[in-house]
Amino acid sequence: MTSPSRPISRDSVRFQFGKNWKRFIELLDESRIVEAQKSLHAMLEIQDFRGKRFLDIGSGSGLFSLAARMLGASVCSFDFDAEAVACTKSIRDQFFPHDSEWKIQQGDVLDQKYLMSLDTYDIIYSWGVLHHTGSMWKALENITTVVGNKGYVFIAIYNDQGFISRYWLQVKKVYNANWWGQVVMILIHAPYLYILRRLVRLIQGRGKLPRGMDLWRDMVDWLGGYPFEVAKPEEVVQVFTCRGFRLVKLKTCGRRHGCNEFIFRRVSQ
Repeated sequence: MTSPSRPISRDSVRFQFGKNWKRFIELLDESRIVEAQKSLHAMLEIQDFRGKRFLDIGSGSGLFSLAARMLGASVCSFDFDAEAVACTKSIRDQFFPHDSEWKIQQGDVLDQKYLMSLDTYDIIYSWGVLHHTGSMWKALENITTVVGNKGYVFIAIYNDQGFISRYWLQVKKVYNANWWGQVVMILIHAPYLYILRRLVRLIQGRGKLPRGMDLWRDMVDWLGGYPFEVAKPEEVVQVFTCRGFRLVKLKTCGRRHGCNEFIFRRVSQ
């Protein structure tokens, strides 16, 4: 596979996702890997990943690339953020050193020439990524070009909550302005996003987060994640149905902030 056709620059107002993931992988253990595998099984309803080609767009920590590889898929991972790429490589080197079936690159989902350099895949995975590209609708359209015949797309996109989403957009801008903004936004929101949620989960006996995630890292990602775009479920569905895909599964977050999860399958090319 070739290198991206244009240099990948770091925007000064872009949240540094890779730094957050670098801290997350220090917490990586078997239980988190198992939770990630369960998430793939539950949503995709594919029990045997052997022989499947898995493309992880915005691989972040590399946890889900690892989960897919452990399930038997051949994997290609790429991320815009150089530190996220380093995180993914670190995990591969720990669990699958010198593995020819797991390729990792720095790449840009908005770069059509880069995507054209890739193969087509049976499973496209991009959870909570495309709404952070700065051009979400273009990113959604672009990923349809790398889906193989009868291939699956598993994505998660922030839910459009109207004025509440506009509030969070301002929070993210303040957070990324400087370190004072980070401190202030964490102090304001941690009592709800971390302390209260953690307490409720402990009372309910749900100490482990779905997908193997970490509550503090999730909060930091939520407060800082910028660029930031949102969509109503029906808007995302329209993008894919117009391009020869069928909606297989939709898991909405209801009225809460967070992501709606979609599984699409290509039915025509």
